[in-house]
Amino acid sequence: MVEIFLRTLPFFAIIGLGYWAGRSWFFPQEATAYLTKFVFYFALSAMLFRFAATLPFAEIFNGRLVIGYLIGTAGVYGLATLVAYMRGLDIPTAAVEAQCAAIGNVGFLGLPMLALLFSEAAIGPVMLVLTVDLVVFSSLIVILINGGRDGRLSLATLRLIGVGLLKNPMILSISAGLIWSALRIPVPVPLGDFLTILGGAATPGALFAIGASLAGKSAERVEIAAWLTLCKLVIHPICVAVMLIWLLPIDAFPASVAIAAAALPVAGNVYMLAAHYGVAPQRASAAILLSTAASILTVPLIIGWVGTP
Repeated sequence: MVEIFLRTLPFFAIIGLGYWAGRSWFFPQEATAYLTKFVFYFALSAMLFRFAATLPFAEIFNGRLVIGYLIGTAGVYGLATLVAYMRGLDIPTAAVEAQCAAIGNVGFLGLPMLALLFSEAAIGPVMLVLTVDLVVFSSLIVILINGGRDGRLSLATLRLIGVGLLKNPMILSISAGLIWSALRIPVPVPLGDFLTILGGAATPGALFAIGASLAGKSAERVEIAAWLTLCKLVIHPICVAVMLIWLLPIDAFPASVAIAAAALPVAGNVYMLAAHYGVAPQRASAAILLSTAASILTVPLIIGWVGTP
């Protein structure tokens, strides 16, 4: 366990460095926004495309993993929604809380960290987890917020979801890479080198951007943030583990990667969605801050539990 903690510590140390830079205003929020945009549209997309294009399609797709992760995530999503309803919250606010409880920072934190901890073979399962989060649950929160406000699901909402998916660089890079892989087109050496160099900036850039963005987050509504942190860091990986180990068992390696991905802290894009729609942004902010801080200890525990090669 100590070894795993020491292996994950450099990742959180870079996040801490970014937090210090943002907190001290050495790295202002405008710079953080541009760094995040660079990582999101260029570096991380290059990494995703390179891995998807160079791995055989059969080694990436795992239908049982997708179903098991989807049901396990839906379980904690439903639990958080039920608790929110019992507290008398409206549908949009409940949707934000459920999103905090179920959607982790798989793209910026999970992809680079799990690839190094579990080896590059972890990229396939991580991409499947990321795709489920982006396609299913990022669409669901938009449906619930708009439907909860309007009382119905409009064509404009569906169009908004479709356009959002088509413009998402992670979805585009994964899809393009899988098509490239399915067609069995070799990646030319210059293109491979270009993707490797650009994708190499994803890990430090993403981790630093996470820390710098946390500097602007507040820790208000700590009781609610603590509940959502418990859901995300403990209940979510347990739900996924129940599905992938006992109810819908798959091979140990992809199951371990998916469970570790489920143990990651709340994703930053939950706050962006909450702020965009004006629905409980402080609640999402506190959940991101608290879960990221607590994950320094909980992520190594979960990874130690599921095991690494």
